[in-house]
Amino acid sequence: TVVLVGLTTNHCVSSTARMAGNLGLQTYVVSDAVAAFDNEDLNGNHLGAELMHQTALASIQEEFATVTDTNHMLSLLTT
Repeated sequence: TVVLVGLTTNHCVSSTARMAGNLGLQTYVVSDAVAAFDNEDLNGNHLGAELMHQTALASIQEEFATVTDTNHMLSLLTT
């Protein structure tokens, strides 16, 4: 089992979740313990950090990892 927290949602966290999922590990991403930064698309349009964060979480949810929050993760660890 792998539990992921840290920076950045759309880079390191996503890459690690994808690799762990591909290796068959039970993988959790704690959504309120990861974050992203503002970015720009290929046309120079601003993409806010929250959009980057939510898009990255949506792209890994249920395909590579289970996306959850801190409270739910802690409840899983205490049972």
